Amino acid sequence: QVQLVESGGGLVQAGGSLRLTCVASGRTFSVSDMGWFRQAPGKERELAASISWIGGRTAYADSVKGRFTISRVNAKNTAYLQMNSLKAEDTAVYYCAARRAGSDPQRYDYWGQGTQVTVSS
Repeated sequence: QVQLVESGGGLVQAGGSLRLTCVASGRTFSVSDMGWFRQAPGKERELAASISWIGGRTAYADSVKGRFTISRVNAKNTAYLQMNSLKAEDTAVYYCAARRAGSDPQRYDYWGQGTQVTVSS
């Protein structure tokens, strides 16, 4: 099992920045990828950004490309999501997720509890 704990959410004005942090514990050696999902009220959950644990390959949703940056520090079992130029439509609960190596590439196996990000316009 892998446990994920997010932090760093909050209230920010449009145009501002926030950095989310996700700390993994447990069987972290089994993790191949980590992702940041978000879900706004009444909307489906969206994968905002992902990163491979080995190699650091990143991918972004079009809606956040150029504004958000995902990164990780393997030695700390920690992933980050730097969010700049925030917009009201970025308001959502943000979830950290991890994929176990060898599992279905279309799904994530472990989830954090979520952290609220609210952007005021």
